[in-house]
Amino acid sequence: METSLLICIIHKGEKLRMYCTDHSHLCCSKCVELNHRLCLQVTPLPQAATGKSTNFKNLSVSTENTLSQIKQCQTYQEDRMKSLKVSYKEHEGLIVDGLRVNIVSYLRECETSTVNTTHEHMQYPISEMREEIKYLLADFEKSTIKEKKEELNLKQAPLKVVRNSCIRLHYELFHLHVAIPKVLGKPELSFIASKKCLENIQQTDIFIKENFSNKVFTVNGKSVHNVKMPSDSCTCWIKAVCALPDGQVLVADLSNYKVKLLNQQYRVVSHLDVKPLDMCLITPTEVAVCMQDEVQFITVSQSQLAKSRKLELQHRCKGIAHHQGDLYICTGTALYKFTLSGKLVCRVYEDSSANLTVEKCAVSPTGDRLYIISRYQNKLLTLARDGTLLATYTDPALRVPSGLHVTPAGQVLVCEWGSNTVLQVGREGESKLATLATREDGVRRPWSVCYSSTTSSIIVGLYGDNNILVFRVE
Repeated sequence: METSLLICIIHKGEKLRMYCTDHSHLCCSKCVELNHRLCLQVTPLPQAATGKSTNFKNLSVSTENTLSQIKQCQTYQEDRMKSLKVSYKEHEGLIVDGLRVNIVSYLRECETSTVNTTHEHMQYPISEMREEIKYLLADFEKSTIKEKKEELNLKQAPLKVVRNSCIRLHYELFHLHVAIPKVLGKPELSFIASKKCLENIQQTDIFIKENFSNKVFTVNGKSVHNVKMPSDSCTCWIKAVCALPDGQVLVADLSNYKVKLLNQQYRVVSHLDVKPLDMCLITPTEVAVCMQDEVQFITVSQSQLAKSRKLELQHRCKGIAHHQGDLYICTGTALYKFTLSGKLVCRVYEDSSANLTVEKCAVSPTGDRLYIISRYQNKLLTLARDGTLLATYTDPALRVPSGLHVTPAGQVLVCEWGSNTVLQVGREGESKLATLATREDGVRRPWSVCYSSTTSSIIVGLYGDNNILVFRVE
């Protein structure tokens, strides 16, 4: 452990001997020769460590928080890779199954159209046709799977790079976290361990910000899609939207008491009769729908919806969000955290000063920030994991916020019923980064918003409108 602490992280074969105060940098002889010859305050490590004290308790807390964040980043990337794998496997199966159905249908037509008088003459050609089609199908299946695997590998590659960086950063910081208590009482080693630990925390923070950044979306196209079904008796009111990894989309239509599944062309292919107030993704093929005082789980398989288990609650359920096994539920004035099995963990936040102060919520990809919209207070609140209020965003343009979504990269989207706009807000929840769409773009009484990383699009659900809006973004 002592040996590893003394090794220079840049020049692996060299030992740390100096400390540059000008750059707050631990140095070996090569570091000094190459990068710190002109620095005025380069001192030997024993001298630099003399009389220096570090608040190791605070450092330990900061280290544990950073370790937790980087682990969540790693888990998030792994979940995305799993989602891609599941969606591609299902897509492959659908393509092959569709081809099988078409071929079987074609053969049946051939056999049916063959008249009895020519049956004997046609039997051999049909048998030959069967064999030929069987080989063609096998070749198609093989080539399709190969093609899809290559496509999957291409999409997973950048996720693996980020995942591997998370593993490396976590390992390095965890090693230092373990080392610090063991070198207390050894001034030089304690000094080195604390400085390396702070450097690693800084590197990790930069890494998280780069990969979960405030990159501003640019809209480069729009399409409109009708989601009303012939059996619908009312004009649609899309209270929530969920984008699935395979490109399909779920919409919660409160007016018609339905959750509808849309295919990649945004056409309704399946539905369930429920009374949805909000909805969130649990896995690539499962969503949770809040319905007054209960949560209904719905699964998606082979482009069909099916109800699964249900959670009964002791309070109202107006908004819902999920993050790595934690279920966040808004009651209208409070935010509660549950396990997926329905066990209450804690009350995270409460504001009973008015109605609908806690209507909808969303969670950052790393789980360190919670976002809440207060509809009639015209506010977006940002909370820490423990419910501490970090920021309150208000703006003349923020009128009656109704929809909230956080993208896989941590970008915060808010749609506003009062001003007919879709905004992008900074990750810190303190300022507006961009107005992405307005009334001129067809945004009239927006009630829900969602980003699909599969199609690089922002989907907006409207109140009293049979259409959803799909904005292509970069």
